[in-house]
Amino acid sequence: MARQKAYQEHEVVEKAMYLFWKKGYENTSMQMLEKEMGINKFSIYSSFGNKHGLFLESLKCYKAKVHSTLEKFENGTSGIADIKQFFYDTVSSNFNDDKTKGCLVTNTYNEFSDHEDALIQEQMTAFMEHIKSIIIDKLRMDATKDETTILKQANYLLLAKHGLAAAARVNTNTEIEDYIEMIFTNL
Repeated sequence: MARQKAYQEHEVVEKAMYLFWKKGYENTSMQMLEKEMGINKFSIYSSFGNKHGLFLESLKCYKAKVHSTLEKFENGTSGIADIKQFFYDTVSSNFNDDKTKGCLVTNTYNEFSDHEDALIQEQMTAFMEHIKSIIIDKLRMDATKDETTILKQANYLLLAKHGLAAAARVNTNTEIEDYIEMIFTNL
């Protein structure tokens, strides 16, 4: 008979996610994961295969956590105002909580930009393309914008979102708010 796990997988994955979010993939050791998750290496390997498998599960956990924010963004009907609110929504946790800084996806995107990890690259690209497609849809709500302008502004906003996520790791709330306000004065 198989031994029953003494832990809930979703709970330990969430703990790992926060550790990866704070430290990054490369700077997170198996010993750190054991301590943070409260389980031993054998259990980690048994449940997730290896650190990489656990990291992929952590990315899934993150996407589930931000699902409501993305859904709110996608369902908005106010165009550029929806994009601006999305920017505020994605950094609001940084104003309250020091264990999550920036965006796990952006942090991972930056950390893995030089790696040839197809699984992680695929997830990062899909996530960013999804955000960009929502931004394009919001920009298209303004009938005065032509398609060339929409695509240029979508690229600008996606890069600004990357910058915002990076800045949220180290800048003050006032600096972040000023940054967001300036982004939208340029549209």
